[in-house]
This record gives sequence, C-alpha cells and structure tokens, in this order.
Amino acid sequence: MSKSAVKISSDLLSNPLCEQDPNFLAMVTALDTAMKRMDSFNQEKVNQIQKTVIEPLKKFSSVFPSLNMAVKRREQTLQDYKRLQSKVEKYEEKEKTGPILAKLHQAREELRPVKEDFEAKNKQLLEEMPKFYSSRIDYFEPSFESLIRAQVVYYTEMHKIFSDLTEQIDEPGLTDEQREKENEAKLSELRALSIVADD
Repeated sequence: MSKSAVKISSDLLSNPLCEQDPNFLAMVTALDTAMKRMDSFNQEKVNQIQKTVIEPLKKFSSVFPSLNMAVKRREQTLQDYKRLQSKVEKYEEKEKTGPILAKLHQAREELRPVKEDFEAKNKQLLEEMPKFYSSRIDYFEPSFESLIRAQVVYYTEMHKIFSDLTEQIDEPGLTDEQREKENEAKLSELRALSIVADD
C-alpha cells in the first residue's frame, strides 16, 4: 500500500498541472515527501517484524520435523515391541518342551532390549511433550510484544507524518462541510460548461 501511495504522489508530481499552479505544486510536493517518509517507516516496520516475528516463527517450526521423527521412532519401537511380545506370549502358551523353552528364552532375550528402548523413548516423549507444549507461549510472547511495539511505533510516526502534511496543505478555518460545499460549487461550474453537457 505504501508503494502505491509513493507511486501516486510521484505521478501527481510529474503531472503538468503542478507546473501551472505553484500552490498545487507545493501541496503535491508535501504529499510526495510524506508518502516517501511513510514508505520508509513502513519498510522499517516490515524489517522489524521479519527479524522479531517471522524469523523466530521459522526457527520454532524447524523443531517440528525432529519432534515428528521422535514420535515416529517411538511408534516403530512400539510395533517391534508388540511383535516380540506376541512371539513370547505364543511360546508361553505352548507345551513346555525343551525346544519350546529354548525358543521362549531366546524370544525373551530379544524382547528385553526392545522393551527397554520403547520404555525409554516413551518416557522421554511423555516428559518432554508437555514441556514443549507449555513453552510455546513463553517462546511466542516476546515476538507478539515486538509486533505490537512495531505497530505502535509505525502508527505513531504515521500520525506525525500526516499531522505535518495536514499543517502544510490545509487551509485553516475551513470545516469538512465547507470544503465539501466548495468542491460541489466547483463541480457545478464544470458541469455548466457546454463541453460536458449531457447528450
């Protein structure tokens, strides 16, 4: 929007009307200066938001792939654990012969490290996921505050810029109604010209 405002004021400044009326030229020059100042402050605001809001959000979102991988690793370990647990249970249900007892012992030996791995991964996620979840507000709060401060600075500067512009181009003592009546009178004069008459 600020780029468009700069373009409009620049186009007005290069319009031949400005050459014909020094008072109009002064008003358009003041508008052009104000629009360039506005654009400059807007760019500062965008840079500030990029640095204090967008970049921290990108850093925060970069954590999600690692988090997803940890959940997937736990899920894969759970599947391995269930498969081996089922194997142990199958051997426990069979008749206790020498070969079955050997296979049961071997299945339990295979199950033990997988069970320990699953329990460790599960415990880690159960402990760390709530911490991660609750820390997101602490992480976002400074960015949110920075966004608000950037907006406050921007709109304070915009108020100054447009107050200065109003002082430069405003005809003192005229109310909005008086300006509207003046514009209507000038428009009526234009409409009264024969070249703009309705056919």
